[in-house]
Amino acid sequence: MKIVLLEDVKSLGKRGELVNAADGYAKNFLFPRKLAKPADAAALNEIKNREASQRHRIAVETAEAQKNAEALEGRTVRVSARSGQNGKLFGSVTTKDISEAVKASLGLDIDKKNLSCDDIRSYGTFEVTAKLYTGISASFYVLVGE
Repeated sequence: MKIVLLEDVKSLGKRGELVNAADGYAKNFLFPRKLAKPADAAALNEIKNREASQRHRIAVETAEAQKNAEALEGRTVRVSARSGQNGKLFGSVTTKDISEAVKASLGLDIDKKNLSCDDIRSYGTFEVTAKLYTGISASFYVLVGE
């Protein structure tokens, strides 16, 4: 019997999947516990609509990430920091500082968890990579000065 799972079932599959199950298992176990429902036309249409919606959402997010990557690629963002007499910074420039500088100068909201760079503990220009979406990343430069 073809059924649509309403919850994750360990031996069958994940929520929302269309699977085959034994008639007795479906009627006596899955249906009474509201773990599944029969795969009728309405259920199949719902699955098809959910998959189309997910594909559309992924396409929109990918396009947005690509647009942000093009706006960010090769740009230079300035970050101010204080240092001692020998040019060494008090502390370091963190990904949070870089994220705030990108938002202030370019207007792009990039989460600090998606930025990767070496430790920045002195003045100079450093390369930073931003992972914007699966398979989409952009490299830009951070200029650390007073």
